[in-house]
Amino acid sequence: MDFLAIIGIAVLAAALWLWVDSLKAREAAIRAAKLACATENLLLLDDTVAIRHLRLGRDDEGTLKLRRVYFFEYSDTGENRNDGSIAMLGSRVLMTKLSTQSVIHSTFLH
Repeated sequence: MDFLAIIGIAVLAAALWLWVDSLKAREAAIRAAKLACATENLLLLDDTVAIRHLRLGRDDEGTLKLRRVYFFEYSDTGENRNDGSIAMLGSRVLMTKLSTQSVIHSTFLH
């Protein structure tokens, strides 16, 4: 097997890992958004989140992990749309923000 084939397989394996890891993180973010909305008696619109940022970050032990920020929309009346966000490090939810009438509520989940 030549060097180019090995590089190609490594890139393909890394892309597959990123895709699977991103699916798991997105599912955790959706659960966190649903929990935050349910806690505040809000409606999570579209029942989904969308990625806004993807960067590298370090956890408390200094291990390098992917830091993702997702955004979602929710409503308190069903007729309006408000923005919320979820910050994650790896598969761990760091913070959930709901902004309602210029007040930002943060829920830290560990």
